[in-house]
Amino acid sequence: MSPVRPRARAVLSLLGGLGPQLLLLLLRPLAASGDCSLPPDVPNAQAALGGLTSFPEKRTVTYKCNRGFVKVPGKADSVICENNKWSELAVFCNRSCDVPTRLLFASLKKSYSQQNYFPEGTTVEYECRQGYIRDPSLSGNITCLQNFVWSKPDRFCKKKSCPKPREIENGHVNITTDILLGATIYFSCNAGYKLVGATFSFCAPVGNTVGWTNEFPECQEILCPEPPKVDHGMIQEKQNSYAYGQSVTYKCMEGFTLHGESSIYCTVKDDQGEWSGPLPQCRETDVTPTVPKSTEVNVPAAKSTAVPRTTPRFHATGTPQGRGSAPSVASTVASDNLYNKEIAFIDSTAMHMSDTNDTRTLHLNAKTLNFFLFNFAKK
Repeated sequence: MSPVRPRARAVLSLLGGLGPQLLLLLLRPLAASGDCSLPPDVPNAQAALGGLTSFPEKRTVTYKCNRGFVKVPGKADSVICENNKWSELAVFCNRSCDVPTRLLFASLKKSYSQQNYFPEGTTVEYECRQGYIRDPSLSGNITCLQNFVWSKPDRFCKKKSCPKPREIENGHVNITTDILLGATIYFSCNAGYKLVGATFSFCAPVGNTVGWTNEFPECQEILCPEPPKVDHGMIQEKQNSYAYGQSVTYKCMEGFTLHGESSIYCTVKDDQGEWSGPLPQCRETDVTPTVPKSTEVNVPAAKSTAVPRTTPRFHATGTPQGRGSAPSVASTVASDNLYNKEIAFIDSTAMHMSDTNDTRTLHLNAKTLNFFLFNFAKK
C-alpha cells in the first residue's frame, strides 16, 4: 500500500471538519442539465414531493389545499419543470363555507348539488322534498356569511296532509297527533270484536302527494262455541250462535233441582269467545213427603135429626193421598144427612169422619179442607 501523499492528507483533514449534512450535499453528484430544484411555495397549499429534492425535466408536482381551504374551481393546482425551472402557479386555495346544511324538509337544487366551493357571500337555493309543500311567504335561500358559516334557513316547506281516515265498522281510528306527513294512526275494535288486518297506518309520500301506507282493517264479531251441556238439564230457548255478552239459561228435567247460577255468559279472552262459569248442576230431587200440620176447625151446628144440636167440631188431619183406607165420605155424610150435596164427590182417600159423643171429627188433607169449608159456609 502506497503512503498517502501530504496534499491528499490535508484535503481529507479539511473535509472531516464539515458537518455531516453539508458533507453529503457536497458529495452528491451535480444535477443534470435541465433538472429543477424544489417547487415554489403556494399560499394555503402544500406540494406533494414524495421525498424528492430534485426533479427532472417535464416532471409535474401537485398541491393540496390546507385544512379550512378549498380549491377554487377552474384554477390549476400543479406546476411542471421546464428548462430547469418551474411553471407559474396562481393562488388556487381559498376560504369557503362547508357543504350547505342538509334540511329534513328540503334539498339543494341540482345546480348546487355538485358544488363544493362556497366563498363568502355565496347564496344557494333549496326545493321542497316529496311530501312537503312550499310556503311562498318564506325564503328558500341561505348565504355563506363573513365568518364562513351558513345563514339559518327558514322552515319554508310545510308537511302535506293525508286524507281524513274513514270510520271502521264496530271499531275506532285513534289519531294521536294529526294526519300530516309522518303521522301514525292506530286501529282498535269494540268489545266483542277482533281486529283483522293492520293495527296502524303511516302517512307517507305517495307519488306527488301523501297517503296511508296500510289498508284499513276490519272488526270481526267474536262468537262463542256451542254452550256446554249439563247432565239432566236443558237450555231454554237455544240459539244457533252466541255473540259477546249473550247468555244461555239452563233448566232441569222433571225430578231434578237446579243448583248454582242458572245462566252463563259469552265472554272474550285473547280474541276468542268462551263461556263464563261455573256451570249449574241438576241434582235429583228429594222425594220424602212432607206431612202438613193438623188443623182444627169449629163450625156452626147443623139442623139435622141425625146430628146432635151441640156445635159440631171438625178435626182435619193431613192424610197423604193414596194412603190409608178411610171410609167413604159420601156414604158417611149421606147417612146423617150432613150436606151430602156439597161434599159427596170428595175422594175417600182425602177425607173421612168419626163420631165421639157430641163431636164429629172430619179427617181430610189440606187441599180438600179449603173446599169443604167454603161450601159449608154457604149453608
